[in-house]
Amino acid sequence: MGWLDRVEDQVDALRRARALQEASRSAEACALLDRVIRTTDDPRARADALVQRLSALINLGRTAEFTRAVEEASAAVRDLAEPYLHGHLNALAALAAHHQGALDRCVTHLVRAARALGADDDPDRDTAWGWHDLAMAYSYLSFHGHALGAIERSRQVGLTAGIPEETFAAPGIRLRNAVALDHNGDSDGCLRVLRDVAGDLSRFLRSGRAGNLRPSSLAAYGYAAARRAALGDRVDSGGDADPASLLGHGGDSARARDLRQLGQVCLAVGEGRPIEAVARLDTIRVSDETLGAAEAPQLRSVALARAGDHAAAHRADRHAFRLAAQRSDRLRDAYIDGIAARIDHEEMRREAARYEGEALTDPLTGLPNRRRLERYIGAVVARGERVVIGVCDLDGFKAVNTRHGHHSGDLVLQRIAGVINRVMRRGDFVSRYGGDEFVVVLPETGMAEAAEVARRIQAAVHTEDWESLVPGTPVGVSIGFAEVDGGTGVSVREALGAAFELADREMLRAKDRLRAC
Repeated sequence: MGWLDRVEDQVDALRRARALQEASRSAEACALLDRVIRTTDDPRARADALVQRLSALINLGRTAEFTRAVEEASAAVRDLAEPYLHGHLNALAALAAHHQGALDRCVTHLVRAARALGADDDPDRDTAWGWHDLAMAYSYLSFHGHALGAIERSRQVGLTAGIPEETFAAPGIRLRNAVALDHNGDSDGCLRVLRDVAGDLSRFLRSGRAGNLRPSSLAAYGYAAARRAALGDRVDSGGDADPASLLGHGGDSARARDLRQLGQVCLAVGEGRPIEAVARLDTIRVSDETLGAAEAPQLRSVALARAGDHAAAHRADRHAFRLAAQRSDRLRDAYIDGIAARIDHEEMRREAARYEGEALTDPLTGLPNRRRLERYIGAVVARGERVVIGVCDLDGFKAVNTRHGHHSGDLVLQRIAGVINRVMRRGDFVSRYGGDEFVVVLPETGMAEAAEVARRIQAAVHTEDWESLVPGTPVGVSIGFAEVDGGTGVSVREALGAAFELADREMLRAKDRLRAC
């Protein structure tokens, strides 16, 4: 039994939306899905429609709507025990995060998507499309080996479900692999891959199966041919393999529009009109995510070299190489951040395991919660030990929730928890007090040492890459410390309450000083 067999409402509309997206008519699909979302009471139908709608928005390049669409789809899918749905959602969320520049979030969704789709023990045509979208996400992130593996899995599942092989030809995956080789100085390797792509199209044309190719695939075949022409390969015009005609396919896909514009530049170079190609590059606007930020400057280098301006061509080539290197650096940093976050999480889990189970642990961050904090401080004060508490309140957190949504807000809280936990000293205690407020406890510590701890926390938060996680909304932290006075005649609760009140006032003063700057 496939996924849609378990959906009880508006199944025909959901199938129609799928067919529209396969035909690169995502705007029509989006309108149809909006109607399903407004009118259905079936949680499965609503979840499917929201996941499909996210796919349509990505195809249309409506980046500003990605965050809310991911949140709404996640909320609808959360309580449905359906591996396909979770896998497909995470594959699409990875694509959305990549287009938003949030590479660490993208990698997290990729891992979750692969695990969920791999756990589907009843794969059908929808699962095949889930693997297809995961392959696309891998490809856009330049994980070309993973992309090829995922698209092969898509073909295998699709063939079992009766989907023709050529539906999942996915020439765009190898196209992105080819241009990445050129961006890094291997033009010969680029041409070899592009010629292989052309060979596949010829095979489909000879066998009469080209009619099953998706419009977006035809546009990718067209760009592959145009790119070969720009690199000096002889490309036949006219007929079914004519690059200009192929570039006209792709419907309302934002990526297909980018391929058409860049393809016209390639054809101008290949047809001996390099100055026109440079002029076109000066006027077009394409997404860096379609073929990488280095593609436009690389084409400029090729065109300028054909025009005889070798000095300018060299500068453009170096610029393209630097952009490609920056992308590699960002991927490396995303992995390093991911490993650091995993280590932080493991340490917090080990710390939380010492306590009395989930009742004493904050489920979002893995830190001890308010109840455990009060017990811990009470025990320290009862032993007569000197102790300082610090109240840490986030700056800019309201803007994160307003602009990016609560899902991104949760990610910020998780990262802040890891950052604070990472810079604390051995024996210090960290807890989430509630909302965006954290409390640190420093046993056997004076106020001078507490000030140094505050500086370390603020420096660590300041150096985090918030721009990649929540673009345009910087995050900071204000901290106030106070010593707990457990003197004679004062109960633990009274001493603790007085210290919290004083630390909170100091935190608010720090926030006021920040606003005055």
